Amino acid sequence: MREKLFFDSDVILDIATNREPFSVPAAVLLSKIEQKEYGGYTSSTVITNVYYVQRKLESHSKSIQFIKKLRLILKILAVDDEIIQKALESSFKDFEDGIQYQTALKHRVDFFITRNIEDYKKSRIAYYTPEEFLSFTSIRNRADFV
Repeated sequence: MREKLFFDSDVILDIATNREPFSVPAAVLLSKIEQKEYGGYTSSTVITNVYYVQRKLESHSKSIQFIKKLRLILKILAVDDEIIQKALESSFKDFEDGIQYQTALKHRVDFFITRNIEDYKKSRIAYYTPEEFLSFTSIRNRADFV
């Protein structure tokens, strides 16, 4: 079974808004999901956040097109009352981060992909920036050949 990666808002926004220098490794990782090397996930909350931020920078049409393409690559996980309750009870200082974490935890993802690693120090899910994850998997894949 493919490893499951959960994408946080900041990583998807890096791609959507072409934020340098972060957009390239994020896009490379998303392309690996598109090629079915990994399973890709995000939450419904991330989708609304991405639309909100991207819409401020670009047109409604371009923002919607990006989300349509994203839906073809990532599975969108629902945020329900249980997730909200657990996020409210969590130690996360940022409520949105708590929601993302609880969503990823509920759906048993293997890795949490974010640039906001400071807020995930107590995570029970391994977390990486896109750059770190690409380096980690590169080293791990080379070790498989030794």
